[in-house]
Amino acid sequence: MPSDLYNTIDALSRERGIDPRVVVSAVEDAIVVATRKSMKSQENLRAVLDKESGDINVYAVKTVVETPQEVEDPINQLVLDEARLLDATVEVGGEVVIHRARHEMKNPAGLGRISAQLAKQVLFQKVREAERDTVYNEYIGRVGEIVNATVKRVEGPDLIFDLGKAESRMPRKEQSRLESFAVGERARVVIQRVEKAAKGPQVVVSRAAPELVQHLFQTEVPEIYDGTVQIRAIAREAGERTKIAVYSRDKDVDAVGACVGMKGMRVQSIIRELRGEKIDIIEWHEDPIVFAEKALQPAKVSRVTVLDISDKHLEVIVDDTQLSLAIGKKGQNVRLAAKLLGWKIDIKSEEEKRQEVEQQMQALVGQQVTPLDRIPDLGEAILERLVGAGVGSVEALADMTPEQLEAIPGIGPKTVEKISLAVNNYFSSLEGVESASAEEAAADESCELVDEESTAAGPGETDRLPETEETAASGDTAELAAEPDAAASGDSATGEVSSEVAVDAEADSFASGQTQEGILEQAAEDTPPTEHGETPASAQHSMEQGISPEKL
Repeated sequence: MPSDLYNTIDALSRERGIDPRVVVSAVEDAIVVATRKSMKSQENLRAVLDKESGDINVYAVKTVVETPQEVEDPINQLVLDEARLLDATVEVGGEVVIHRARHEMKNPAGLGRISAQLAKQVLFQKVREAERDTVYNEYIGRVGEIVNATVKRVEGPDLIFDLGKAESRMPRKEQSRLESFAVGERARVVIQRVEKAAKGPQVVVSRAAPELVQHLFQTEVPEIYDGTVQIRAIAREAGERTKIAVYSRDKDVDAVGACVGMKGMRVQSIIRELRGEKIDIIEWHEDPIVFAEKALQPAKVSRVTVLDISDKHLEVIVDDTQLSLAIGKKGQNVRLAAKLLGWKIDIKSEEEKRQEVEQQMQALVGQQVTPLDRIPDLGEAILERLVGAGVGSVEALADMTPEQLEAIPGIGPKTVEKISLAVNNYFSSLEGVESASAEEAAADESCELVDEESTAAGPGETDRLPETEETAASGDTAELAAEPDAAASGDSATGEVSSEVAVDAEADSFASGQTQEGILEQAAEDTPPTEHGETPASAQHSMEQGISPEKL
C-alpha cells in the first residue's frame, strides 16, 4: 500500500498536471541537498524514495578504478579490491553504492532547520520547473491556433487570460487600439508564442495578429472554409486597417464578392468582432505589377516598374493628385501594400519622376570628360607630369588651384601660369565656336522666315518693290507720276511709260531754258488726272517740292 507521502505526491501531480515521477525526483533531489548540507559532505549522493514506507534512503555513489595510482578523486573513487568487499560482482568503471542516511518524513534524521528550509526551496523550484516544461510541451505545437480565453486579471498594461490549463499574457503591443476588456470577459485570441525561460505566464496571446482575421474569415465565409476561395496574403495594423488578398480556384466564384457577402453582411460581422477595424479585400494576382496596382487601391496608379526582381523592388508612379491617397495616413496604405506583396515599393508622383529624370540627364552631361591632349598649348612634358599626378581631364585641371598645381613635382609658378593661360585659351576657343554656331543658326532661321514670307505672298506683290525713304524725300517725279497711271489703268507698264514721258518733258524743258515754274507746269500738264478730274496727291507733292536742275 502506498504511503501517505506518495499519495500526497500523486495528488499534487494531478493538480498541477505534472507526471508523478517528476515530483518524486524533485523530492529526492531536495533530500540530497539537505543531507549534503547537514553532513557537510562533498560525496556524490543519491536518494531513493520507498513507495511503501515513505522513507528516503541516501547513498554515496563511488566509481571503481583498478589500481591506487589511477585514483584522482579519493572522495568519489574507490579501488577495485575495496569495492569488491562491498559488491563482489562490480567491475572496473562500475559504481558502488554505500548507504549514508535514512530519513523518515515524519522525523528526518539529522536534518536541521536550515537543511529542511533548503530542501523545501529545492522542492518548490523543481515543481515550478516541471510545470513550465509541461506548459511548454503543451502549447509549443499550438502556436498560431485560435483559442477561447477568459480575462483573469489586469497587470499594468498587460492582460492575463485563463486558457484552462495555464495562464497566458497579452502585452500592450499585441492588443488592438480599439478594444478594451473587463475581468471575466471572454475573447478569441491567437497563441503568438511560448516562452520557456520567462517569469510569469509563458504563453503569449494576441488580438493583433493577422491569423485572427484569417480565422474569422474562415468562420464567416463557407467558400474559404471548403477551399474554393483561398487567402493568399494578409497585412494588418491592428485597430487601423487590414488588407487581405483572396484568390478563387473556381472561375465561376467571385473571390471578393464571396468575402463581402450579400449587402456586406459577412465582412460586417468580422468588422464588428474587430471593434470597427477597416478591411480592404483585394483580388490576388500572380503578376506583381498588376497585384501592386490592386493593393494600392483606392489610389489610381499610372504605371509600375520593376527596379530589381531579385531584391523585389518596385517603383510606382501616380498622378500628383493621387500621391497622398496612395501613401495613406502616415504611410499606412503603401506600408500595408508592401507587406501584402512582400516587395519594396517606392511611390513617386509624375512631377517627382520628371525632376529625377532631369537630374539624371544633368548628371550625365556633367560627367563628360575631355582629355588633356585637347589643349594644344600644353607641352608633352607638362602633360606627362599632370597625368602622372592623376589629372586626366580638362575639367579636373580647371578645378585645381595654383597651390595644388605647384604641389605636383616638376611644376613651378611659371609652369602654373602657362597652364592657366592654356586652359583659358582653350575655353575661350570653345566659347567662340559656340557663338559662331549660334549666329549661323540664327541666320539660317531668318532665311527660312524670308522664304516662308515670299512663298505666302502673291506674284503681283513680289514684283512691286517698297518705296525707300530716300526716294520719297528726293521727290522723284518719275516714280510719283507712275502711281496715278497704275491706279487708273491697273497696268504697271503704263506707269513706267508715264514716268519716262514726264522725265523727257522735264529734260526738254531744261534744255530749252525754261524756268523752274515752267517745268512744274509742264509736269502737271503731262500728269493725267484721276477719275474725278483731280491732280493726284503724289503729283501735287512733286510740284510743291520742285525738281532742281542739278538732279536732272
